[in-house]
Amino acid sequence: MPATGNWERGVRRVVPYVPGEQPKDTNVVKLNTNENPYPPAPEVRAILDSFDCARMRLYPDPDADVLVSAIAENYGLQKSQVFVGVGSDDVIAMAFLTFFNTGKPVFFPDITYSFYDVWADVYRIPYETKPLRADLTIDPQDYMQPNGGIIFPNPNAPTGVLESVETIESIVRANPDSVVMIDEAYIDFGGESVLPLIERYDNLLVIQTYSKSRSMAGMRIGFAMGSEKLIKYMNDVKFSINSYTMNTVTQLCGAAAMRDRAYFEETVGKIIATREETKRTLADMGFTFPDSKSNFIFAKPPKKPAGEVFTELKKRGIFVRWWDKPIIRDYLRISIGTPDEMDKLTAALKEVIA
Repeated sequence: MPATGNWERGVRRVVPYVPGEQPKDTNVVKLNTNENPYPPAPEVRAILDSFDCARMRLYPDPDADVLVSAIAENYGLQKSQVFVGVGSDDVIAMAFLTFFNTGKPVFFPDITYSFYDVWADVYRIPYETKPLRADLTIDPQDYMQPNGGIIFPNPNAPTGVLESVETIESIVRANPDSVVMIDEAYIDFGGESVLPLIERYDNLLVIQTYSKSRSMAGMRIGFAMGSEKLIKYMNDVKFSINSYTMNTVTQLCGAAAMRDRAYFEETVGKIIATREETKRTLADMGFTFPDSKSNFIFAKPPKKPAGEVFTELKKRGIFVRWWDKPIIRDYLRISIGTPDEMDKLTAALKEVIA
């Protein structure tokens, strides 16, 4: 037996984030992690097919210039206003580490992306959660109190509820001494981005991802857009930890996907159309849900508890998301798949709730 000391006293202990299940069986209907059901832009495949593997012996460009340039051009920004990371989770974690250091509590909703409190615990950042209103919207007044920073998704997750640009601007305007981060992972599915506000407010950071609307969850690309000063501070921290965070292939594929605007709009349009049709079908079946502007629906089943419906769907090879937590345990989060996948879902739901 090895000698046992007291080294565990120095371990940083946190309760980790639990992602949606990734079933090994690919012969299932997977609607539990908000992935895009369509493949990436065609040029991504072309890059993968033609890439010279000899380049892998070299370090990637630490500035990810090809990717940053494509993002900046697409959004009409300077390269100095764009930060990239390995998925938006990496970007947000870096932003927490960079900006939330005043000792005052960071604010975010009590029903929201469940990684925020994990990052706060890892980095020893105090935080306070603010309750959503009965209609699952945020109350702007809750975010107009002394704080060490603010973050929330828009549309929110897991609710899919969209806040107006005017509501968000009122929060940013009321907090000139804090960095306000708006996590726009789902903004492309029917929302209006607050990105134009970064030209008026140097404390606003807008974060987006390739994982949803650009079909590249497996490549892990996230990015933040803000004032040159915000981005410089984030890069200073990044280059103090690891300069080579994103591999060469990912940079090239990400740039290609960003340039193909037509394909992006086509696939997003398909998902929006399928979402709206699914809303009508679920409503006819007695489900209730807030109006989603994301690529998922946060739906409360009729007749049976959500947990029971979740289990029965899984038995039928259909994966959705359910949390056994107060308030939200009555709901299922259902990602939008292809029309065929959604038909299979609704057929199974009719059996389950009969």
